[in-house]
Amino acid sequence: MFQKRFIFLLKTTHKHVQQRSKSDVGFIGIGNMGTRMASNLIKKGRSVKVFDASKAAAQTVTGAQVCSSPKEAATDVDFVITMLPDGDIVKKVLTSDDGILKGIGKNTLLVDSSTINPITAQELHKIAENAGIQFLDAPVSGGVTGAAAATLTFMIGGNQDIGKKVEPYLMQMGGRIMHCGGPGAGQIAKLCNNLILGISMIGIAEGMNLGAKMGLDVKTLAKVVNTSTGRCWSSDTYNPVPGIMENVPAADNYNGGFQTQLIAKDLALASNVAVSCGAPIPLGSAAHQIYRTMAAYGLGNKDFSSVYKFLQGQS
Repeated sequence: MFQKRFIFLLKTTHKHVQQRSKSDVGFIGIGNMGTRMASNLIKKGRSVKVFDASKAAAQTVTGAQVCSSPKEAATDVDFVITMLPDGDIVKKVLTSDDGILKGIGKNTLLVDSSTINPITAQELHKIAENAGIQFLDAPVSGGVTGAAAATLTFMIGGNQDIGKKVEPYLMQMGGRIMHCGGPGAGQIAKLCNNLILGISMIGIAEGMNLGAKMGLDVKTLAKVVNTSTGRCWSSDTYNPVPGIMENVPAADNYNGGFQTQLIAKDLALASNVAVSCGAPIPLGSAAHQIYRTMAAYGLGNKDFSSVYKFLQGQS
């Protein structure tokens, strides 16, 4: 009798240990956004496995299990999210020999929050579907400040029922979920948003620089703009002028944040999409060239709000 009870307790303990060792989330891509998003999941009680091509970057997520491959990060989890620089990398991470599809379970939810070409997103939907995996494209808006505060907006493309399933995870990293349509629709919405963002940041930087050159106090000008018709996210939440706001890249020599080379990449994607559907984007094209020029002048790794510094001739 004692032996039977001991075996029962041993089995129960082993089962409990197995349950505890299973991670809720696999997070792949630990950059400026991914670090904050993964950290918020941990703060909300999730068990998180992380992978990044830079092991040092992966190790910055306190409390996460650092993995040696996307396959490992996607194994024995309920939810996998990717946050990567471009579509080619997302596809490689998904389909390579040590990629996500080699480790992910059939009931695991897979979400890509990278900003990529909508056509590539549609291709990834098809690859995942053929592998029997539930997949969504769900890029985000809100920048590093939104990622840190868990107030991001997720723009979802794909099956709405799958979208409902991932909401408990996404709402631990964000404040709003917008279902935009079928496969690739999230990426279309994101590119349109970033087109507007890139243009508006240049407009704010130009106006603030003009005021400064004319001798106007920049803090006073910022207050005027933020209570007038020039007000926008680039002015009241992410102002590009040093000394106006804390906790934005402009307060830290434009380090961190949304790199100039990435907004240039996004505007290039928007340009390609615009050509394919015959939509003119003259301001978007001009903004694209400005950010590309900034990158050529050494500002590629700086936040895109460094366009203010660039206009001052301090690149």
